[in-house]
Amino acid sequence: MSDVRDMAWPDSAARAQTAADPDAERMVINMGPQHPSTHGVLRVVLELDGEEITNLWPDIGYLHRGDEKIAENMTYAQFLPYTDRLDYLAPLANNVAYAYAVEKLLGVDVPRRCQYIRVICCELARISSHLLGLGCYAMDVGAMTVFLYAMRQRELIHDLCETISGARFTTAYTRIGGLMNDLPPEFLPLLRTFLKGLPATVEEIDGLLTRNRIFVDRTKNIGVLSAADAIDLGLTGPNLRASGVEFDLRKAQPYSAYGDFDFEVPTGTVGDCYDRYLVRMEEIRQSIRILHQAADHLPDGPWHLDDPKIFLPRKEKVLTKMEELIHHFMIVTEGVNAPPGEIYFSAENPKGELGFLIISRGGGVPHRLKIRGPSFVNLQALPKLCIGHMVADMTAILGSLDFVMGECDR
Repeated sequence: MSDVRDMAWPDSAARAQTAADPDAERMVINMGPQHPSTHGVLRVVLELDGEEITNLWPDIGYLHRGDEKIAENMTYAQFLPYTDRLDYLAPLANNVAYAYAVEKLLGVDVPRRCQYIRVICCELARISSHLLGLGCYAMDVGAMTVFLYAMRQRELIHDLCETISGARFTTAYTRIGGLMNDLPPEFLPLLRTFLKGLPATVEEIDGLLTRNRIFVDRTKNIGVLSAADAIDLGLTGPNLRASGVEFDLRKAQPYSAYGDFDFEVPTGTVGDCYDRYLVRMEEIRQSIRILHQAADHLPDGPWHLDDPKIFLPRKEKVLTKMEELIHHFMIVTEGVNAPPGEIYFSAENPKGELGFLIISRGGGVPHRLKIRGPSFVNLQALPKLCIGHMVADMTAILGSLDFVMGECDR
């Protein structure tokens, strides 16, 4: 995106129209980067004719941390906790996508039990992200109660995260070649209890919003994006599917154990703010369906690779055997010995396609690492969605995109 300081505001067409219409009043204002409805440090420069948006420029970079360059100065394992901070509303899913990318580079496959547990992590992250996204979206257009209902369930997901990883927010639970640890015995009963209570909250949210006259008027036929435009702009995830494109990496390019699960891919018909809401609501229901299947059919067996050159040996062996101590020392100090090559792996994260391009020249540190953040790409649609609408519609459109600035400003 161009530096907005180098842009001419308003453009020549706007100046010509203003000259032809002496009653037109064009002004340029800032929305953000400190604004409750920009969902983080997003600055949008708006050109207005009264209350109507005639042009806009998204201006990002206020949260930039240089994650991609940080990755090139760390071992593959050391960078894993940094992936928590990408879509920081779905850290479990970020960990999984990055681990699969490195494992693809290494040419290894994790055991089936590990794959199933990773699916559980990804679907919990999807529900958590959608709950917060829907709660904030509803609050943006005036429905405070939905936010409280959503956050109540999201806290229960954080309890589950704490059970498996010891952390509620930045979990870093996945490891290259496996997981931090196996699921504790109490996890599945807690998961089933959560899944038993969640549908009632989803139906409460549905009852509060789906046929609510105010919510429908604020979202229907607002921010319409056709399927062709969504594809041209590179949108992925719920924002793409709301425009009628049935593309989901879990179905199109099954990874982990997703090929074993029976679930539907919801799509919209109009591609407006209302469809984007409906798609996320149905995705929560489908994630519940996947989690039930994962809990009922979780395989026994190992939950990590039996390869001490990739996965850290267990502590008791490190303390009692010389060979395991050497492997531990090599992985911690130099990282896993990746072969030279170039790979790309992408996963269906809550916001869309999260991809990692890794270029290796051998050794334990990537030569280059590039992250495809779905929120960054989805923000390209803002001019197409907003021009011609009123300023008040901006909050509904931004909420419907459900972006997170940690993915935009990597």
